[in-house]
Amino acid sequence: MIVLLIFYALAIIGLFIGGIITIIVKSSRNEPVKLGVQMLIASVILVIVGFGACVALLSNG
Repeated sequence: MIVLLIFYALAIIGLFIGGIITIIVKSSRNEPVKLGVQMLIASVILVIVGFGACVALLSNG
């Protein structure tokens, strides 16, 4: 269970950092930053879902 939590956290961190890098690079080239913003939104949603799952597991335990 802990290993899955670590992989989940690493995936979210990678998505967040990738989104920030995408926004910085595309904004410096005057290109649309829609993909980077979508990556940031997805990482925030995954964090919220992850916290909700942890709360559900801990409250039932």
